[in-house]
Amino acid sequence: MSSGVHYLSDESPLVGREERSASRLSRRRVVFVGGLAMVASAVPFAKASATTKGAVGTATIEDEDSGTPVGQNGEVVIYSGRNENLIGELIADFQRDTGIKAEVRYGDTAELAATILDEGDNSPADLFFSQDAGALGALAKENRLQKLSDDLLNLVDPRFRSDDGLWIGASGRARVAVYNTDMLKPEDLPDSVLDLTDSKWKGRIGWVPTNGSFQAFITAFRTLQGDDVVRDWLQGMLENEPAVFDGNGALTLAVGNGEMEVGLVNHYYMYEVQAEEGKTLPLANHFFTAGDPGALVNVAGVGILNTAKNLTQAHAFAQFLLGEEAQEYFAERTFEYPLVAGIETAPGLVPLADIQSPEIDLSDLSDLQGTLQLLAEVGVV
Repeated sequence: MSSGVHYLSDESPLVGREERSASRLSRRRVVFVGGLAMVASAVPFAKASATTKGAVGTATIEDEDSGTPVGQNGEVVIYSGRNENLIGELIADFQRDTGIKAEVRYGDTAELAATILDEGDNSPADLFFSQDAGALGALAKENRLQKLSDDLLNLVDPRFRSDDGLWIGASGRARVAVYNTDMLKPEDLPDSVLDLTDSKWKGRIGWVPTNGSFQAFITAFRTLQGDDVVRDWLQGMLENEPAVFDGNGALTLAVGNGEMEVGLVNHYYMYEVQAEEGKTLPLANHFFTAGDPGALVNVAGVGILNTAKNLTQAHAFAQFLLGEEAQEYFAERTFEYPLVAGIETAPGLVPLADIQSPEIDLSDLSDLQGTLQLLAEVGVV
């Protein structure tokens, strides 16, 4: 591991990527600086000139690549709910390509959104890089974001951006049921996630109810069909005794190893786990149909704060994320859906246009608190 400043994280691919529950906002994080450990209540800024290719974490090392010196074209302060292990290299590429220095504060998406609200007009953040649309929608409702340029907004399908132009998706992910192909056939899986409450699935399903993406799915489910329907579904699922996992990667690996038959996860875990294991596992993704809540397609995206002090640089970063280099990175390195037309997805991945996702304004996924209350009420968390 490179020397310098590193942030310890429990978000390795097999533990659960960057999606974490808002119920963990008070979790303390350990920060190592030059080999010395200190406890911090929040993740501090990573002032990185470059990131070593393939390294885990961000290191304060000088950029020796040729091109525009980092910092020559100003700086941008980014609050990122996307994990450093996933996007640290992309941040370094942005700095190298633009000469703009990025000061990045990594943390839980919900925690960072709350921080921005608490900081108010004094927030040092120029841009928020969120791992889900709900947090961006929450900031938009509080009038903390400014309208993006039409040139930028027009790069993605309208369903993956704010209706009023306040945020834009950079990459997409679909909810799926990953299943073991040695244990199940495609026709064994139901068309709707609601049918998983059938008693025949008892003891055969795993889930990660503390996971941010699961909770975004529940929020969408509530928005589409109401709390009563979702409460009944959750109670029916509990009656089927689902196995509870700490992370989507661990659940997907368990499915691949035959410990579970089905897991409710995001689509990319099937790819990530096999890449981590270095072998092909008997895994396939089942996409629910007909606008089912279980087929939700959510996005990671960005919004620029209306108090941004480095506006030009913030726009440059947003533009970079929608550019060819970053879109290919999301497709090839994180196995997500690129949202700009013309970029190929991972081999074998169902085309985004073919997913029968529900019609929903992703900004409406902002009521995480209501979801947490419902999950607690039913006894899921």
